[in-house]
Amino acid sequence: QGFKDNLHAVFCLAENAVGPRATRPDDIHVLYSGKTVEINNTDAEGRLILADGVAYACKDLGADIILDMATLTGAQGIATGKYHAAVLTNNEEWEKACVKAGRNCGDLVHPLVYCPELHFSEFTSAVADMKNSVADRDNTPSSCAGLFIASHIGFDWPGVWVHIDIAAPVHAGERATGYGVALLLSLFGGASEDPLLNMVSPLGCNGDPPPEDMERDSKRRRLV
Repeated sequence: QGFKDNLHAVFCLAENAVGPRATRPDDIHVLYSGKTVEINNTDAEGRLILADGVAYACKDLGADIILDMATLTGAQGIATGKYHAAVLTNNEEWEKACVKAGRNCGDLVHPLVYCPELHFSEFTSAVADMKNSVADRDNTPSSCAGLFIASHIGFDWPGVWVHIDIAAPVHAGERATGYGVALLLSLFGGASEDPLLNMVSPLGCNGDPPPEDMERDSKRRRLV
């Protein structure tokens, strides 16, 4: 699609099947970030490999922008509905950009509350750095699930972190909708030389074609 920047796609996949090495309640895992996680909910398994994915992007790929996208929580459909995915980010500009990109391409997005100083305590554990599921499911569980992932790159990380929970809008009845492809192309379109993607991107482009002699931005944006 004309992307010239250093773009990586990390697929966080695991077979969710019962076996002798399956995760059990009260297990303690050491994740790739080095943080320990007490398992208090074996159904909250996806965030474990997502946490490893963002830690890998940070530590091994040296990414300065990390976007994770997953069908993470059923609560997303309650928080933002079946047409809007939920976005959680440490950067207000990127929050606005996600919303605008969604409107431009049709993959709609709506922000969640980002407040780790109040909500991350839901994962407090007496025997590990954190638990893998919240103590109170009435306290913005979709936001908290995203904060679990962010904690494995660190809330003081200077880069841009964006989490998009797409649990509800990815399907309609028994069919998949393909949600997310257009959103990513629109959001990161400013890093492409494709004029159409430049036009719909809310970042790095005003919609006008650049002059022929204009040099490309020298900063290499590493996108995940």
